[in-house]
Amino acid sequence: MAKCEFCDKGVTFGIQVSHSHRRSNRTWKPNVKRVKAIVNGSPRHVYVCTRCMRSGKVTRAV
Repeated sequence: MAKCEFCDKGVTFGIQVSHSHRRSNRTWKPNVKRVKAIVNGSPRHVYVCTRCMRSGKVTRAV
């Protein structure tokens, strides 16, 4: 799975607990999109989470 190139957000792991308290492993995947952004003055495709896009850490290339 891809990671965010700005904040390094990736997959996290935990335990899913049912109502009867049976436990099983599960994963939480970040909402990562492939966008064209300006990196070091040149446009390129990068994987960015939607939180970084919304907070303005990423400048999109047109």
